[in-house]
Amino acid sequence: MISVGEKMDKKALFDSFNRLENDAGETLNRISELKDEVEALVEENASLRIENQHLRDRLTDLEKQQEDANKEASGTEMSKSRLNLEKIYEDGFHVCNVFYGSRRVNDESCAFCLNVIYGERR
Repeated sequence: MISVGEKMDKKALFDSFNRLENDAGETLNRISELKDEVEALVEENASLRIENQHLRDRLTDLEKQQEDANKEASGTEMSKSRLNLEKIYEDGFHVCNVFYGSRRVNDESCAFCLNVIYGERR
């Protein structure tokens, strides 16, 4: 026969197993919840990386457009007629309305000519 002490030990043993099983179930549920949260974060991170790359690409495009607009506004590219005047000036002739067509003495620079060539561009 089984004594009362053995029943208590068996009951305590089964209670311990039940508690352990419940704890393991709760731990498994918590692990599953954490896994779902990590998956959501990984997906959000991937989405944000893609969006970030698109924004960087767009910013690069806008910067290039701004750079091109600044080049046009600052007039780094001269019109064909101004380039022709520049060539005539470099060949040693005046292109200004004051001395037009006359030779520049000792290739001295002329403020009037430079203003005609490089002055305000419209």
